[in-house]
Amino acid sequence: MSINIRNFCIIAHIDHGKSTLADRFLELTETVPKNKMKEQVLDQMDLERERGITIKLQPVRMEYRHEDKEYILNLIDTPGHMDFAYEVERSLAAVEGAILLVDATKGIQAQTLANLRLAKDQGLVIIPVLNKMDMPAAQVNEEKIRQEVEDLIGEDNLLAISAKQGTNVEKVLEEVIKRIPAPKVIESSAFKALIFDSAYDSYKGILAYVRVFEGSLKKGEKIHLVNMDKNSDSIEIGHLIPQLDPQNEIKAGEMGYVATGLKDSSLVKVGETITTASTPKTKPVEGYRESRPLVFANIFPSEMKSFPHLKDNMEKLHLNDFSFEFTPTNHAILGRGFKVGFLGMLHLEIVFERLKREYGTKIILTSPTVIYKTQTKKKGTVEISSAQDLPDPNELEGISEPWANLEIITPAMYSSKIHELLKQARGIFKDQRNLSKDDLLILYEAPVAEIIEDFLDNLKSVSQGYASFSYEPSTYKPVDLVKIDYAVVSEVKPSLSKLVHRDKAYRVARDFLLRLKDSLPAQQFSQALQAKIGGKVIAREDIRAARKDVTGALYGGDYTRKAKLLEKQKKGKKKLLAHASVKIPEEVYLKVLKRK
Repeated sequence: MSINIRNFCIIAHIDHGKSTLADRFLELTETVPKNKMKEQVLDQMDLERERGITIKLQPVRMEYRHEDKEYILNLIDTPGHMDFAYEVERSLAAVEGAILLVDATKGIQAQTLANLRLAKDQGLVIIPVLNKMDMPAAQVNEEKIRQEVEDLIGEDNLLAISAKQGTNVEKVLEEVIKRIPAPKVIESSAFKALIFDSAYDSYKGILAYVRVFEGSLKKGEKIHLVNMDKNSDSIEIGHLIPQLDPQNEIKAGEMGYVATGLKDSSLVKVGETITTASTPKTKPVEGYRESRPLVFANIFPSEMKSFPHLKDNMEKLHLNDFSFEFTPTNHAILGRGFKVGFLGMLHLEIVFERLKREYGTKIILTSPTVIYKTQTKKKGTVEISSAQDLPDPNELEGISEPWANLEIITPAMYSSKIHELLKQARGIFKDQRNLSKDDLLILYEAPVAEIIEDFLDNLKSVSQGYASFSYEPSTYKPVDLVKIDYAVVSEVKPSLSKLVHRDKAYRVARDFLLRLKDSLPAQQFSQALQAKIGGKVIAREDIRAARKDVTGALYGGDYTRKAKLLEKQKKGKKKLLAHASVKIPEEVYLKVLKRK
């Protein structure tokens, strides 16, 4: 039976139809009953359904009959946004082939190239598929996009489908069976499996999602985590269809899960190799690299006494999303919290929302930044990830910031505007190539700090939504930074402090204060919002006091009665302002930290 297994994933740029194609596979193979079928079946989080994007990879086991043979098809549905490229890497390490899905109305886009490169690095079989052929624009662009894909892949065997309508989807499964090789099975050797994802269960402990490369594991057998050198029990094993389906045994070539019973998230890590306790010296599975966070922010509980609750929830979420990192930190005002590394701004936003929704955690989020390298007189090179960590100016000798290599795909007609946008982002031009008669591949190098926040929105704006980009971290270069502090009613809010390039300090400060003014609720007193560099105020906005008609209850009489009430109100507001302290609601943090 094991030779009739096919392990594969779907990779593509965001919104090219991966989840829709996965839905058709589940219908075609009757993995999900018709009465339980819905859109985006494998997207199990509310956030994924609300935003219409895949955030988490999701494995599923399907059974399919073709030419009088039964096949097991193990599919991993992957995200398309570049912030979740690590999910794609983890998926590719567990399969032998990939469906490269291309939107026939848009063609090759930046993340298409990035994901294809990852798949080729793993030596996978690539099956190119053109999707959305039911759209009128697809017929217009088909020949051009076919040529683009053929030039990229080096073959002309392209399938044209409509995942939405189900057209030719069955042919895709047939190609998967025909072209993707069966896993190499070594039945007699010791059990060896790669953990490519994990989840937490209150009763079963940590669930390790595994791809089995060698041997087999039976329920109840003692397991061994090779890198951590830790033994545990396999209290339950089984398949994912996509819900947990308990089995007595999982074998080489299959994907499944192992309930470890362990509650400590630090023991079960993605990329770990599982074997049996009787063969602890097994060589780990190779070819798996850890994620590299680009964006950093500090997270603090809204109340200091809630730190243990925040810590517990961070550990549970980390089991389900290994692509963010967190380490404890302390702040003189905000107390104990965590320094957290994310893959991008969307990733930061998703983690923030998941902590709030899934775990009911109330938190304070500081301004996002990158890792800067500071050169100091006494301590040498010191890495910092927040404005609060900036060394004393008298000790500071220099600062370096991370840069990244950018790949931008755009119609040629928008290239001049994109070059101007990259110039504003302090980018350095590297190269420009023709992908087709109408499309260009533009290569730049730019500071990571300039591209993690609003660059994508601006790129979509200047290209009317047609351009796309991906990036890869490169090196560190010197930078002239200043620290901007923001004060609300004369009280500096450390969680809002930010490091920015000196030339952009005034513009960034003005823009931020305007967003803060629009987001903060009015109080019974006026609120002065200030941006400062050192002791110098560089920008200011004011929020007028909320007005209350204290004279509304009067029904006549001399004007002096009204004047007395107004004067009393004025004195009250002045007294209130003298002791005023504004607490920034947690929903305001994300609103003002995001660009327009």
